[in-house]
Amino acid sequence: MSEPTEVPPGDQARATVLIRADRSDVFRLFTEDIDQWWRRGMAYRIGKGRSVMHLEPRVGGALFERFNLRRAGQDTGSEKVVQTGTVTHWDPPRRIRFIWRAVNFKPEEETYVEVTFTQQRSGTLVCVTHSGWSNIRADHPARHKEPVPEFMRSMGMWWGSLLMSLRQHASG
Repeated sequence: MSEPTEVPPGDQARATVLIRADRSDVFRLFTEDIDQWWRRGMAYRIGKGRSVMHLEPRVGGALFERFNLRRAGQDTGSEKVVQTGTVTHWDPPRRIRFIWRAVNFKPEEETYVEVTFTQQRSGTLVCVTHSGWSNIRADHPARHKEPVPEFMRSMGMWWGSLLMSLRQHASG
């Protein structure tokens, strides 16, 4: 699938946060320190226990999570890597776009995330827009059985929580 040029109404979630730091620094923190600020837990990561998030800094780069497989609460010694994104636009320090695929998406199912970094007098405004949900069937488990408006609100809050974590990381 290719990224859409127009977003259908009600097909995007958006979250924005102001971070009191220079745009170049915030872009670097978002991309290079993603494992440090991306929240832990099953709502945000696939791997149980300790996992590592990584974003490859280039068009075609992967957003992925690496974790040890566990059985009966113990590490098995095996490692798994799950890719949830592919970078489609890399424009430091202004913007990054990537295709987003939940772990339970079929190969043809994908959504799109755009993150913009806008310099303001008081810091950097970071805006995440997650669209393409009209490509995913209404009864898909990723939608958590929520009607579209509630699901979009939930996605906005999910990204907002991640952006607050980024802001906390940026403030030290």
